[in-house]
Amino acid sequence: MARKWIIPDLHGCIKTLRYLVEEKIRLEKTDTVYFLGDYIDRGPDSKGVIDYVMSLETSGFNVKPLKGNHEEYLLLALEKEQNLKQRFFFFKEKNRLFAEWIHHGGRITMKSFDVKDFTRIPGKYIEWMRKLPSFYIGDNYVIVHAGLNFSLKDPFEDVHAMLWARSFEAKPEKIGNRRVIHGHVPVSLDFMKNCIARVDQKYIPLDNGCYLPKKSGMGNLVAFEMNSSELLVQRNIE
Repeated sequence: MARKWIIPDLHGCIKTLRYLVEEKIRLEKTDTVYFLGDYIDRGPDSKGVIDYVMSLETSGFNVKPLKGNHEEYLLLALEKEQNLKQRFFFFKEKNRLFAEWIHHGGRITMKSFDVKDFTRIPGKYIEWMRKLPSFYIGDNYVIVHAGLNFSLKDPFEDVHAMLWARSFEAKPEKIGNRRVIHGHVPVSLDFMKNCIARVDQKYIPLDNGCYLPKKSGMGNLVAFEMNSSELLVQRNIE
């Protein structure tokens, strides 16, 4: 059976990602690999991460990347910057969204692209981020960056929750009795493994904070195989 891998929040950790994909997963072209978003910010090489995912796509691997809230932060900041330039010719209002993006790791992203002005990030990367979907639906799982808004009759109507939700009460009956697989909020490996092992668990969180190698219980990038429930763990090697 063809393998289906899910890899969560990458945050610029290119060396860790490459080792996980090439040495532990040993990705084959019959496999499918889903990425849960957050390719940029916080880690050392956001550009390298996106270049690598793009190279997998162009090399014929079955890659299905999702958008994360960090990509959305950047896109919103760029949109705000464009609007401000159109409205103010002499005294431009401060771009609050840009300041928030910088606070959440944007400066190191600009460094990886070798730009001092974030509007100079090459357009092909911006367009790639802009076109990323917010979720995928599988036979037994819904795959999303952050979560779903189950207070709605149709949880798929709330795109904001898919990118930003920090907690949710899963109701499988609203999504075809599927489990939710997500990242976004770092959890311990023990908690993650417990969620995977419990057949009655309604969701599986996969983010272990790859960019947090000095924090106890964190600092790993994982890959979850949906058919076998195998979990591969790679320590941050940046």
